Order: sequence, then C-alpha cells, then structure tokens
Amino acid sequence: MGRKVGTLRINPKKFGSLHKPCMKEMMTFLNCLALNHNSDEKCVRNKELLNTCMDAQNNNRKPWGSINYHMQRLSRGKK
Repeated sequence: MGRKVGTLRINPKKFGSLHKPCMKEMMTFLNCLALNHNSDEKCVRNKELLNTCMDAQNNNRKPWGSINYHMQRLSRGKK
C-alpha cells in the first residue's frame, strides 16, 4: 500500500525498516521522565547520553537531500 504522487509510488512500509539511531537512548530518557514524574533533574545522565547521540548523528547526514527534494525535482522534469 502506498500513496501515489503523480505517477510515482511511495511505499511507506519500506521506510519502516530504516535504522533508527538514538532510539535506545530516547526510550531510556522518556522512561526516566515517566518514573520521576517529569522531573528533569533526576534524568540528567540520560539526557546527556541522548544529546551526545543526536549530535553525533548530525555529522553523519547524507549530503544528497531528502526524498521530498528528489520528488519535487522529478516532478519539475515531467512538466
């Protein structure tokens, strides 16, 4: 099942299998917040781990852009 954009077809199930970086750190931080009634002071260590992981991911960004950029580019070429 997918959404049709013009004649292009996007399969959303394909994107569900992508690697999700920092998911473990985010879940531990959210669990800590839930256990401590949203007290951020008690979850400082988990927050630092999540920030470190997210900062490391920003450096590894692919330079070729997103899928939306490429779809717009392809639709411009059809006209």
